[in-house]
Amino acid sequence: MRSISLPHSHGSSIEKHIDSIPKTEDFHNLSDVFRLLGDSSRLRIFWILCHCEECVINISAMMEMSSPAVSHHLKMLKASKLIVSRRDGKEVYYQAAHTEQAELLHQMIETLLAITCPGSCQT
Repeated sequence: MRSISLPHSHGSSIEKHIDSIPKTEDFHNLSDVFRLLGDSSRLRIFWILCHCEECVINISAMMEMSSPAVSHHLKMLKASKLIVSRRDGKEVYYQAAHTEQAELLHQMIETLLAITCPGSCQT
């Protein structure tokens, strides 16, 4: 266990629990998610997929982007485990993962943008 001593004591409550402050490395995963979502297109794709399961072609149409560009964003979101996919024949469908992290991010987006769920997407 590490022991941190501060050069000055100001009597703050965190000083009493200084050894329990997470290390910088503990914040890497969260930092990676925020970096990933620093792109407005990826953020919008994620938000859409919180409301429906869709294929690349339909996501491309909704985003007014090329399929290769959307596929690139989907690959990054999937690698971060924010979305999942399933194959049905030749078609691959994507949706937001059913995880606490994805649900919290969805709530944060809607709260910060003051938007509400549109209901289910129609395919």
